Amino acid sequence: MKDLLENLVKQIVDKPEDVSINVINGHGTIVFELRVNQCDTGKVIGRNGQTAKSLRILLAAIAAKHHQRSYLEILEPLAEEKTQPYEVPVRKNARKLIYKSLIKSESRWADDGGNNLQTFHLNNKYFVREDEI
Repeated sequence: MKDLLENLVKQIVDKPEDVSINVINGHGTIVFELRVNQCDTGKVIGRNGQTAKSLRILLAAIAAKHHQRSYLEILEPLAEEKTQPYEVPVRKNARKLIYKSLIKSESRWADDGGNNLQTFHLNNKYFVREDEI
């Protein structure tokens, strides 16, 4: 099953040399840990997760034939493996929207000690903002 999954994924991605699959055999369960290049993660998952769902269905059908269960985990590259920095696009009015959210939720900005980074807590999530000097 590992070879089948590896061949299928290599046909989907742009960098097939970066595909790696780790198989963990448990009692009646097989876990496939799939790692691909950072730029290919979206291709393996697919729109609305349809590609990943299809891969999982194929693995489940094969595993069921052997009276087992299968799980496919698509792992993100480790921080040291990432080749490109992760950037979040920010609109010009993003700060205004954040302030409006703060006013509605009564959360507050907390300065981190003069590093021009500020965080706020909103609905159990932390956000970071860097001010221009």
